[in-house]
Amino acid sequence: MARTFRRQRTAHPIADLNLTNLIDLGFTLLIIFMIATPLIQQEQTIPVNLPTESKRGQPKPPSETSFQPIIIDRNGQYYFGHQSVTFKELETLVAGLGARKNPPVIRIRADRTLQYQQVIRLMNLLMNNNLSKITFDTQGD
Repeated sequence: MARTFRRQRTAHPIADLNLTNLIDLGFTLLIIFMIATPLIQQEQTIPVNLPTESKRGQPKPPSETSFQPIIIDRNGQYYFGHQSVTFKELETLVAGLGARKNPPVIRIRADRTLQYQQVIRLMNLLMNNNLSKITFDTQGD
């Protein structure tokens, strides 16, 4: 007599949810945010009281646009990015930016209590080095 060792087939759906992919995605996003957050906050560490403007929609710049922040704090100290520089050093750095084939857009972050002449002095420096793409950072009211 022959024996059969077959098991009965049970065709039931698998009700378990595979969480491995969701956990991997969560960790990936966490790592991206941990890397990106300090880069975003570098400019925010220099205390600058920006002028206010009414809130309105801002057009998105093209993706290939690069930005270079130049900051003037309330004491008249200049910062190229987050590095403190004198005006003479800033002249050299700006001349290097103006010599590029595709110069960046200059983001001016000037304290609202600053004398207007210091902003004009910076604008003259930028214009003399053919840097005409300039934005002014403000805060909404």
